Amino acid sequence: MSYTPLRLLTVEEFVQQYGDQIRYELANGELIDMEPTGPHEAVAGKVASRISLEIDRQNLPFVIPKSCILRPSGDEATARRPDVIVLDEAALIDEPYWQQEPVIVQGRSIKLVVEVVSTNWENDYARKVEEYALMGISEYWIIDFRGLGGIRFIGDPKQPTITVNRRVGRLYEQQLFRLGENLNSSLFPELKLKLDDVMPRQ
Repeated sequence: MSYTPLRLLTVEEFVQQYGDQIRYELANGELIDMEPTGPHEAVAGKVASRISLEIDRQNLPFVIPKSCILRPSGDEATARRPDVIVLDEAALIDEPYWQQEPVIVQGRSIKLVVEVVSTNWENDYARKVEEYALMGISEYWIIDFRGLGGIRFIGDPKQPTITVNRRVGRLYEQQLFRLGENLNSSLFPELKLKLDDVMPRQ
């Protein structure tokens, strides 16, 4: 991931200029080039596919958009693009920008966010944990398929990990899942998913 030294942008400018360019996010007005790799995109695609199958199996009123911008709470000029996001389709009627742009501002519209860890792992484990909790997103998964996160977050020795963050009160409680372990999701309690299922093929 690289930082482009441009003038600071507002969220509105970001959406207008970069809304259809999915490799960019905005953090405190700074444009961030996410530089996704092929393995990163493969993992995100497999996760989206597994979740989509579970949504269909249960006939849930959820949708996984191809691309979507989250605008966290507060006055910060920040716009996030989760690798996978599950939305409550019925709640989208109350989203003020949705009919014109795929921009979400209300946490109650979001059922789940999934981030696949890249070299910028600090954002996924720290900043986004805070932003998504404050936004009211009830469940947030961090898929660290290369074991890049700090040992404070994924343990020692470092190894591939899925961290499931569940919102309790205003904060997240975290549970770690390693290779061979079934993920436990409050949103999808019947989902059979292991980290092994979404790892890139070598």
